[in-house]
Amino acid sequence: MKDLPQLPPRVPVSVVVPVLNEADHLADAVAAILRTGYDGEMEVVLAVGPSEDGTERIAADLADDPHVTVVDNPSGKTPDGLNAAIRAARHDVIVRMDGHAQMPRGYVAAAVDALRETGAANVGGRMVPAGTTPFQSAVAVAMSSAWGLGGAGHRQGGVAGRTESVYLGSFRREAIEDVGMYDPHFVRAQDWELNFRLRTAGYTVWFVPAMQVPYSPRPTWKTLARQFFLTGKWRREVIRRYPETRSLRYLAAPAATVAVALGIMMGVLGLVSGSVILLAGWALPLVYLAGVLFASVTLVPRTGWKGFVRMPVVLATMHLAWGLGFLR
Repeated sequence: MKDLPQLPPRVPVSVVVPVLNEADHLADAVAAILRTGYDGEMEVVLAVGPSEDGTERIAADLADDPHVTVVDNPSGKTPDGLNAAIRAARHDVIVRMDGHAQMPRGYVAAAVDALRETGAANVGGRMVPAGTTPFQSAVAVAMSSAWGLGGAGHRQGGVAGRTESVYLGSFRREAIEDVGMYDPHFVRAQDWELNFRLRTAGYTVWFVPAMQVPYSPRPTWKTLARQFFLTGKWRREVIRRYPETRSLRYLAAPAATVAVALGIMMGVLGLVSGSVILLAGWALPLVYLAGVLFASVTLVPRTGWKGFVRMPVVLATMHLAWGLGFLR
């Protein structure tokens, strides 16, 4: 493990925030950062992309506060924005936050304490999905369940310790500069990819269960499907770049997608041709459906019946959209 210099108790901190089309949430997000209660020096650096909803104007107004700085992110891409904000940041501890997230009180202090106590290059916790509608609530439960795509600690929780990746992240600047910061190629999955390079270089990534950030899931089926399609697509790109990161967990969704599609095609051909062998293909999607229904039943204590009636669609969308994106 690479050693990093010991941090003082209340080291100055830069909170970096990539922002694009966040007019509805940005002011509240920055206010939450500024009232997190950290008793050391802290700045907020907003990297603002070309938005269509007046985000630039809101960011400029927020920059009237001497603790807030705004930099341009012409591409609008998250890794470019993060790199621009880090370059503009003045301090050696970098805390990432999103423009629609609500930073909890004590979050920065917990990050600094964990960095100092563990010697890690990056520490972080988990996102805590919470919905305001029955559909969002079902998505929230699915995302934090092993039945969804939530096997990782930064989705389900767990015990403190070394991990592959964390949600958002709080970094030692010298470590991320050492590995080249965020890779602009990874429009998505940039957190996981950066953490992989940190670990490969000999640094530690540390999971802190108490560092929890609220997350609002996608509100509609269409936006959920798009989110998971793109997530699967970029996970495939990570594996293409780093073949050693393949695992059964990442191959389960594309395998299920292929099996369901193949079974439906065989079944339809069987109906047309009358072939009993081809008709047996319906067993594949039916077995998958049975599994989704079983998973939905096990989640009833967390979802209630309103969530239960939506859960099969939510789980199937997560699995199959992710798998289709991966295959694409």
